[in-house]
Amino acid sequence: MLLFKIMSCLQGYLVIQVMGDAPEKFVNMAASRGIYLWDVEQLSNGTVMIKVYLKNVNALRHIARRTRCRFRIRQRSGLPFYVAVLRRRKALALGAFLSLIILYFLTSFIWIIEIKGNEKLDSYDVLRAAEQAGLRRGAFKWNINPGAVEDGIVEQLPLLSWSGVYIKGTKATIEVAERILPEEEDHQPAHIVAKKTGVIKEVLVLNGRQAVKEGDTVSAGQVLISGEILPVEEEPPPGVDGEKPAENMEPVRYVHAMGFARARVWYEGYSEVSLVETGQRPTGKQKTCVSIKFKSKEIILSGNQNQNEPFETYETRTLVNKAPQWRNIDLPVELITVKYFELADYREERSRLVARRAAEAQAHALAAESMPDDAAIQERWVEEVETGDSDKLVRVRVVIETVEDIGEEAPFNGAPNT
Repeated sequence: MLLFKIMSCLQGYLVIQVMGDAPEKFVNMAASRGIYLWDVEQLSNGTVMIKVYLKNVNALRHIARRTRCRFRIRQRSGLPFYVAVLRRRKALALGAFLSLIILYFLTSFIWIIEIKGNEKLDSYDVLRAAEQAGLRRGAFKWNINPGAVEDGIVEQLPLLSWSGVYIKGTKATIEVAERILPEEEDHQPAHIVAKKTGVIKEVLVLNGRQAVKEGDTVSAGQVLISGEILPVEEEPPPGVDGEKPAENMEPVRYVHAMGFARARVWYEGYSEVSLVETGQRPTGKQKTCVSIKFKSKEIILSGNQNQNEPFETYETRTLVNKAPQWRNIDLPVELITVKYFELADYREERSRLVARRAAEAQAHALAAESMPDDAAIQERWVEEVETGDSDKLVRVRVVIETVEDIGEEAPFNGAPNT
């Protein structure tokens, strides 16, 4: 079917309307003489619409006279008719040809370069390395060797372990993979201190001196693992009075403390919900005003120009899209979209159970706001706070107990261990 459509367009065909006393004889006689007709459609008594190849039209004129019918050409389609139009409009044909040449010429250059995969390395450095390797904006893409550009980028940027260059149309994509460098060991003296209040559950010391034990209550800033290693005091031999001579005492060592201090921490949230709530909320109706702003002038593109108050009560949301930067030039053009949402007054009455559930959910969310992601929740307590106006409000307090690592590094000045 597709091949037939292609052949019909190449040869050219006509849609003709046959009229007469017996258009069926016209169709049968044409078919008997080997003239191919298709999409035969009877519109009414005495009228038939058919399609025929352009080369067979002259033969149909003789058949029309024999069957006392006449036909009119309703549509001309196919390559021969397009060529005829272009012959009559040489300027149009020349313009179309030149447009294709210019379009092909412009698509032969690289206009967009995208950098992917760089996290520590700046994109400007990758672009500069690619430019020195032969890939830059405005470069003729047929002269670019992606393999040579890849090698040049890796050679100029030692922080890269791999690079890939892909060209599609007028866009070149540079994908890079950065080397993973081993982190240098930090020898700066430091303590592990508590970043919040809690009760110590366990302490694991990797380096340093343990300063707290299980069950101790600590506050923010208190030292958990000390970076000061104190000398070990030896007991004097039996029968010898006095202390160990000071000159034989080992000096205090200062290290970068490392380890974990897990503690029980409590978070509290409080919320209250009214049994009768009043206010305003969107009705679902909205209107939009779109305008374009050039410097200080603003032109309304759509929406009512006098839309200062589209509804009696409403709220607005404004979205501003700026024109993209072109060659480090910021164009003073903005597309401003303002949406107006109608608001209506409402009154909502809740049962005490529904209000308590809503207050509990809000209080729980407030308590969980400052919880770290790795905190392990142990218990939850929920209690309703009774007050004098309990017939109007439901007040709920939520307490969450977690076990988490509360230690953080705190560098200090000291003589490093040598």
